[in-house]
Amino acid sequence: QVAIAAGISRAGRRGILIKGGVHLEHLASIRAVAFDKTGTITHGQPAITDVVALDGDEHGLLALAAGIDRFSEHPLARAVVTRARVLGIELAAAHGFEALVGAGATAMVGATTWHVGSPELFDELGVKVDHVRLRLNGLQEEGKTVVLVGNRDGVRGAVALQDRIRREAQEVIASLREAGLDVVMLTGDNERTARAVARAVERLEREVGAVLMVGDGINDAPALAAATCGVAMGVIGSDAAIEAADVALMSDDLTKIL
Repeated sequence: QVAIAAGISRAGRRGILIKGGVHLEHLASIRAVAFDKTGTITHGQPAITDVVALDGDEHGLLALAAGIDRFSEHPLARAVVTRARVLGIELAAAHGFEALVGAGATAMVGATTWHVGSPELFDELGVKVDHVRLRLNGLQEEGKTVVLVGNRDGVRGAVALQDRIRREAQEVIASLREAGLDVVMLTGDNERTARAVARAVERLEREVGAVLMVGDGINDAPALAAATCGVAMGVIGSDAAIEAADVALMSDDLTKIL
């Protein structure tokens, strides 16, 4: 009991809050570490890298996408709106906004329904994307997230975004592997995917042993709760993640994991 109290106290002085002795004991048995991607491995602040307008009107494409995205709270949507406003572009007057969970959004501009979202969304809508597939694949191979803009008549263009990887992430992952731990990355941006991630953590636990899950957002909560020990990034983490986790980091410095 004295050793556990001393350990929790020392961790606290380093900005690592452990919720109880049992969690400290679990940490000693960890065999694998699973990281959420957005906001954990990356900064969670995507920025636009490419604007591809099939008609050559990049400002018009951004005006349309941002006009729809201004109603959304998704980080990708906020990045689109920010770019448009920085460039002084007047946003399209959109109405009837509807968020499509895990896929994108839709809204009316004038009398036309427009969609802003993933290539998979346009596949589901039956909108052909073959003419942009080559460019789309090239952007995705560069590690970028691609958002298409179009209507039922076709795709007008695409916006590519990329999030910055935390500078300490490579060092932390390499050190964990040198310590003999398996390291994986799991990600999901909606409730259904989050539940699937939680099941993946449980499967990893059965196959490898005790699992440490590190995350920051509300979609991480099921995975944090499913892991042998869940760690929430405290400063940028959501209340739901911190509540579900067994350990909270009071900064977004991944080296505290070591």
